[in-house]
Amino acid sequence: MSDYRPYPLDYPLREELVSYSQAVIDGEIVACQKHKWACQRFLRDLEREGTDEFPYVFDEAAALRFLSWMRLFRHRKGVLAGQRIEPAPIQMFVFGNLYGWRHRDTGYRRFRKFYWQVGRKNAKSQSLACVGSYELFAMGAGAAEVYCAATKRDQAKIVWNETRHMLDGCPELKDAYRVAYGRIEAKGTGAVMLPLSKEDRKTGDGLNPQCGIVEEYHAHDTPDIYDVLWTGMGARPEPLLGTVTTAGYELSYPCYRIEYQYVSQILDPNSDVEADEYFVMINELDPDDNIRDEAVWAKANPILCSYPEGRDYLRQSLQEALDAPEKMRAFLTKNMNMWIDQRAAGYMPMDKWHSCAIETLPDLQGRECYIGVDLSARIDLTSVGFMVPLDDGRYLALSHSFMPEETLHSRAKQDKVPYELWAQQGWLTPTPGAVVDYDFITSYIERRAEELGLIIREICYDPYNATQWAGGMTEKGYVMVEIRQGVRTLGEPTKHLRELVLSGKLLHDGSPVLSWAMGNAVTRVDHNGNIQLDKGKAIQRIDPAAALINAHVRAMLHEHIAPPLDPNQYATPEFLTRLWG
Repeated sequence: MSDYRPYPLDYPLREELVSYSQAVIDGEIVACQKHKWACQRFLRDLEREGTDEFPYVFDEAAALRFLSWMRLFRHRKGVLAGQRIEPAPIQMFVFGNLYGWRHRDTGYRRFRKFYWQVGRKNAKSQSLACVGSYELFAMGAGAAEVYCAATKRDQAKIVWNETRHMLDGCPELKDAYRVAYGRIEAKGTGAVMLPLSKEDRKTGDGLNPQCGIVEEYHAHDTPDIYDVLWTGMGARPEPLLGTVTTAGYELSYPCYRIEYQYVSQILDPNSDVEADEYFVMINELDPDDNIRDEAVWAKANPILCSYPEGRDYLRQSLQEALDAPEKMRAFLTKNMNMWIDQRAAGYMPMDKWHSCAIETLPDLQGRECYIGVDLSARIDLTSVGFMVPLDDGRYLALSHSFMPEETLHSRAKQDKVPYELWAQQGWLTPTPGAVVDYDFITSYIERRAEELGLIIREICYDPYNATQWAGGMTEKGYVMVEIRQGVRTLGEPTKHLRELVLSGKLLHDGSPVLSWAMGNAVTRVDHNGNIQLDKGKAIQRIDPAAALINAHVRAMLHEHIAPPLDPNQYATPEFLTRLWG
């Protein structure tokens, strides 16, 4: 005997969703600002339901059909594995809205698109599998085409596999489908569900989708698949394009740059953007929330935080991120659902970096400074970084770069960055000819130090390409310190510089060249958790960041250095280890 129990037709869904919305708005249910806006939108829509200005009505029976469909299936993983799915309150709200609103005249559903941004392990794949299978079986006549879309083949198959396994575990549907050749087919209608990925060179061109499911849209570097699915739906009377994703760290990708910005405006009651056919739910931490405060975790994790094992998982994930900063990016984007401007294995949280910029330099007269130099190949970008110890453990960072005048334009096109504009703004010096003239670097260091009244304590350099120049600087009387380019020398200063940024104890001059390099910088980690910048994996140039870290190797030891010492002695990793120890 089946234990399946659909929702009764007299189930008070409207009343339940109104109560839920009011509890969210009143703070009885922990929710972020955009979640509250989504609930306000629902209540506002009920007030104008069925009017000429808003020709939609809330059909409880239609919503309950989908929610009853969800109840057909069983949890596959976790503490509820094997039990029938009982939609969580957030799922009741999201899918009650999505399937409940209908056009008063045509009867077609109101929402043709939906966007749900929520943290990892909040039943995203399960929810999408329910949507995909419903669109496959329950949409009436016509051969429905349902596509699970992603950039990678394995990602595209996550929802497809979840759907197949959920169907396999549902005896009520055992004779309603078959699986063959990578397709789930509904018997009798010809409706099919397939994965779709750019990796397989499947672009979706020429398809006529009833439903497109785009999972983890934050990972898509272009909107190609999303756009092809949407444009292919033109002939369908009730198409549905759904996006369920976590936040990400590539803010130039279309999910953040286009979709997230747009749907946030749809929710914002103070915005003029109206999109009555687009449903939006965003579950994220608010900007001022403290990630250590467990009380706010439910904002991004409305399902995961509803049971003790879920909160234990978040506690463990947070502790791992605090113990190993390289894991913090993933914790913030995947678990707290916060957009972070930081590349994969990225070195610097760029929102924190930008907050350290100052418009006016403090009085530096008589202060000592440490200068780092990264002399790249003469045809490339060369950079100088000043680190000035201030009071109360703070530091000031200044940066300047150089590039051959004859290669400036071609390098700007190749790197896709505005070197010429930066030169006009004074952040970069074009040197005459086709190679960097190192005399310009020497002149800049001397002139800048004199302008600011700085005393040059040491000049720290990467020996690559710099032996002859360093010798000339030594002859001029400067203390030159060779910085060996290995994790034993650079690991601790690289970490310390980032810690200064995170604690607000590093000030910088706002150089766009340095900020660009910091955003490009990625790290490599050894088996002991030591880090250093990885020039081999950086997609773009990091020379200004590398120069600054060269300077910080010595600047961070400012109070411990007692001159005069043999530069070759105190540049060794052994000496630095003793000081750090």
